Amino acid sequence: MPQSSGQVSALSLHSAGRWAGYAACVCAFLFAATSFYWGTGGTLGLDLVGREAVELVASGNVGILIALWLVGLLKVAGGLLALALVQPWGAHLFRPWMLLLAGWGGATLLVLYGAAQIGLQLLVLTGVIEAPADMDWRGFYGHLYVWDPWFVVWGVLLGGAALHYTRRQRRVS
Repeated sequence: MPQSSGQVSALSLHSAGRWAGYAACVCAFLFAATSFYWGTGGTLGLDLVGREAVELVASGNVGILIALWLVGLLKVAGGLLALALVQPWGAHLFRPWMLLLAGWGGATLLVLYGAAQIGLQLLVLTGVIEAPADMDWRGFYGHLYVWDPWFVVWGVLLGGAALHYTRRQRRVS
């Protein structure tokens, strides 16, 4: 028996929400992998964060290495949150309000942080804000084209997973 267009769209929204959760998890885990790599003293790609970051890691500063590992663990937690929003085990381990708050809150923070950074960088590029004479342009462009958009993408995907969870909760209630 053929499905109505309402059933097809509900199925595709369900699939898209689950896909968004898995993609958000991949973003988070890839992001975490870079933190763990840098936390072991690796420097590949670190110049795209900024010359200060390269200097701190190269100096072997234990505090910055520990901070990188803690940030990496936070990113792993973000990936697990994305999975909890789309996997049945999430509903068994956490109360619905916890997942809703963490999912929507995390998505909002990630998108706002990335968008605010990109907005400021665009103001510098357009000359509205004057760049300092000693601007680290490699780090600047690294943030503009790599790191800050990644925050926005991760946030949008996490928002898709949170929307999936929200809709699922409405059907259950």
